[in-house]
Amino acid sequence: MKTNFAISLFGAVAVASANANGLYYIPNDMESSIPVVWSVGMDTIWDNNTNPGGITDGDETFSLNPYIGVSFVNTSPQTTLDVYARLGMIYYLDEPAADGSDDLYKQARIGVNLTHRFDERLRLISNNFLSYELEPDYSYGVASSRQLGGYLFWETDTSIGYRWTERFATYSGFQLSGLVYDDNVPNTDRFTLTLYNQFRYQLSPQSVLTASYRYSETDGDGFASDSANQYLLVGLEHRFSPNTILIMNTGAQLRVMQGNGGGDSANPYLELTVKSRVNTQFTVSGFVRYGADDYDTVIEVPLTGLAEFEERLTLRVGVTGGYQLSPSLSLFGGVNLISTMYQGGRDEDPAVNVADADDTLLNLYVGASLKFTDNLYGTLTYNFTDSNSDALNRTYDRSRVSVGLRAEF
Repeated sequence: MKTNFAISLFGAVAVASANANGLYYIPNDMESSIPVVWSVGMDTIWDNNTNPGGITDGDETFSLNPYIGVSFVNTSPQTTLDVYARLGMIYYLDEPAADGSDDLYKQARIGVNLTHRFDERLRLISNNFLSYELEPDYSYGVASSRQLGGYLFWETDTSIGYRWTERFATYSGFQLSGLVYDDNVPNTDRFTLTLYNQFRYQLSPQSVLTASYRYSETDGDGFASDSANQYLLVGLEHRFSPNTILIMNTGAQLRVMQGNGGGDSANPYLELTVKSRVNTQFTVSGFVRYGADDYDTVIEVPLTGLAEFEERLTLRVGVTGGYQLSPSLSLFGGVNLISTMYQGGRDEDPAVNVADADDTLLNLYVGASLKFTDNLYGTLTYNFTDSNSDALNRTYDRSRVSVGLRAEF
């Protein structure tokens, strides 16, 4: 029984927000090494609204997205190293019409995840991620609106776990993250430092009860104020079966916003992730997160113009799944819903109050992947986005179709 307790205490910890690995992420110990896998591919994309919401709303384009990627996993009894990288670009055959747009954008996504087990009680976990992208990836919980420029997002999360008794363990660590947009997107850059500690108690071989404290400070750019957040959370990690697991944290978020009037607030906070392999053919994952975001707090609203909001209360819901129809054909799809309430708005004069604003974005995608040979794959994806907002230039709908070919070796 002691071995089962040790696996449960350490095997599914999710102590801080899992931005670096996405909100769908549930960590699992790798059991075996995976050799180096290279991939080379090209996507051809039709977009009926490349610059949505602005005066060029409805700008139709075709683009090419070539890329190269590599990944590998190396495991030993003490250490697991997981590395992946993908470099590419988006080339528009016709340059988008919006001012400030280019016909070429670079892309990069790099991750390095390390777990080192000093002994049965002590382990080190370090998750590191960097991406440069043009489109927001809604599953990372950072950006939610389409901007004219690309953005760099990076994060490093390092923690030490120690099993004090057969049933009790702790994780303590820190997280650094940065969001940097191109020069033509002001008031959007952020830098965040988070310190956290989590207490873990084994209820049964399938369940772990958690209690967490997090403290974070965020530096805003331009008109965006700095802020500090404290999170007081209780949680549960439960494995319903060997193939289905749930991780949940809920509690209070205490927020202090500095500068330009400032203000204190207390809000409920929730993060929930579930992952299941229903059978050998069907897999599904989902997440829910609700809280006050530090990102995208400065927007343009009618009558007032540029305004900063003390609270950006955001509900994010995501579901994704895949179904293997045959050894060569698989289907996939998903949905993301982002519902935002902007409260406590003000312009550059703190004495001027700004009306609250709402923002709702729905993103759907479906696709198919066909395996032509052992090394060659083709994909077809349709993506639909519908955005309704009280902010200026954020109400639009958009369709994209992508046809891709990928080789792995």
